[in-house]
Amino acid sequence: MSHASTPSLLHDSLTQIAADIDQEFDALLKLPGDARDRLYAAMRHAAIGGGKRLRPLLVTATAALFHVNRAVAVRVGTAVEAIHVYSLVHDDLPCMDDDDMRRGKPTVHRAFDDATAVLAGDSLHALAFEILASPQTHPDPFVRGELVSTLALASGPEGMAGGQMMDIEAENATFDLQTVMRLQALKTGALIAASVEMGAILGHIPPEGRTHLRGYARDIGLAFQIADDILDVEGDPKLAGKALQKDADAGKGTFVSLMGLERAKQQAEVLVAKANEHLSCYGSEANLLRAIAYYITERDR
Repeated sequence: MSHASTPSLLHDSLTQIAADIDQEFDALLKLPGDARDRLYAAMRHAAIGGGKRLRPLLVTATAALFHVNRAVAVRVGTAVEAIHVYSLVHDDLPCMDDDDMRRGKPTVHRAFDDATAVLAGDSLHALAFEILASPQTHPDPFVRGELVSTLALASGPEGMAGGQMMDIEAENATFDLQTVMRLQALKTGALIAASVEMGAILGHIPPEGRTHLRGYARDIGLAFQIADDILDVEGDPKLAGKALQKDADAGKGTFVSLMGLERAKQQAEVLVAKANEHLSCYGSEANLLRAIAYYITERDR
């Protein structure tokens, strides 16, 4: 597949998954018409509209390799996105990153209040596992159990939450490159890796058959964060929909500060090439995954 042929495939896929995920959240988060309406409105504010929906796209693109029903993959992708969105709601709180804007609109605690934002995040976290545990998502209880286990591991202290704790500690410590890589492998990489893994689980691929997909996911996860650090330096806050250069202002070590801008860009490109090497056992059915890898380093947020 030529790199030049990827944009339309990727654009169409991003457009479709954004519409699918918004539709799922809209159906799942109808206002109940009682004293919980404010909570549901806050969840809708966080979950509907905006964001690239990269993680659900990875679920559906991986599942498509194994001819999984798309509706099933979209529901699983919605669960992953619910975890991602909950993490953003909590990360934006005054006690964490204290951000005012997210995805081009006020953060949940600004649009509502701190307490509602905490509860909205809690509820989106719970919603993710409610979706995965439902027979409506998948009829096989063993598949549902593995999906729940995979997302739980990627979300907790061995994954995203652990990485966020390391990120908080980074304000009071000097981390070397190896530690920053570990931090980002947990904070960002774990949920990206889980998205690919869950697509393979839906395809009934045994753990020993997922090695190449895990390699792909590991490399794009690291490339994603390096690209994020580059965009934090070079990006446009209006395109990002949020404040930039906060890590540098806080004195945190980043890939750019530790490697330099040019070396960071080179490393991201190397990782994308390595990621796509992991897909060499597939033909054109993996073209969307290849396109996603290129997109990670070329996106403008």
